[in-house]
Amino acid sequence: MTELVVTPKSIAHIETLIEKGADAFIIGEEKFGLRLAGEFNKEDMRKAVALIHEADKKAYAAVNGIFHNYHIPAVEDYIRFLHEIQVDRIIFGDPAVVMIVQEQANPIPLHWNAETLVTNHFQCNYWGRRGAKRAVLARELSLEEIISIKENSDVEIEVQVHGMTCMFQSKRMLLGNYYTFQERQMKIERQNLNEDTQLLLYDEERENKYPVYEDYNGTHIMSPNDICLIEELEPLFEAGIDSFKIDGLLHSEEYINVVTQQYREAIDLYEEDPDTYEDEKFMLIDPIEEIQPEHRPFDEGFLFKQTVY
Repeated sequence: MTELVVTPKSIAHIETLIEKGADAFIIGEEKFGLRLAGEFNKEDMRKAVALIHEADKKAYAAVNGIFHNYHIPAVEDYIRFLHEIQVDRIIFGDPAVVMIVQEQANPIPLHWNAETLVTNHFQCNYWGRRGAKRAVLARELSLEEIISIKENSDVEIEVQVHGMTCMFQSKRMLLGNYYTFQERQMKIERQNLNEDTQLLLYDEERENKYPVYEDYNGTHIMSPNDICLIEELEPLFEAGIDSFKIDGLLHSEEYINVVTQQYREAIDLYEEDPDTYEDEKFMLIDPIEEIQPEHRPFDEGFLFKQTVY
């Protein structure tokens, strides 16, 4: 059965998402993981992993930041901690994480997630031979490319089916530096990063609004639309895609709950009878549309269109 992986915002939220049908959870600390929906310190991680395992679900730790030499001692300590609490998988983008994990007595399997770089099956198999059990595909791939990669890969394949995507990241604090230059102060509160408090770049010509925020990893500019593939899952099911990801970054817990529940139903319907999914898929989107922010229309990402640079 296709796995449904989600991004919770808190320990209490994990409990709710378990009830909504999530199979796996991406958790971690901002210092080590990129663009996390919620911040989980070490104590939170310990509690979250215990809760997730008690429910017979999977805990995936995000260690997919880009690290400099001075980060490595902290990364080594964190990876030892993740082995201590026995997370199920470690998500990485930096090869340094692979080297450190391989030094452990019983290395935790890896998920390779390098954002826009995961674009062909040779890459997936290269990291598969180095400990990766899964590749998280770039969001800029067409359906044809996704299917081809799955057919030729020796590792599990994960595809994002819902949520916003990152268009630009700088390790510099561009917003903070801009405000400092203007001799103004800007207070950034990570816990308030939701749809009600976002700073938006407005493209008047296209009438697009791009969420912008800063965290430990720098400045991030996100897509103006949310990917929504709930009506287009059949070819991904047929291709045998192993995992569907719902990215809840900059969305509320309530929003993530509804989306998780609807995709859970979509997966269950298809597993029960593909024809039933085909008959009912157009109604599955209705509860999501009711709570979708007005300034964030849905689209299908690059599933049916060519990437233009």
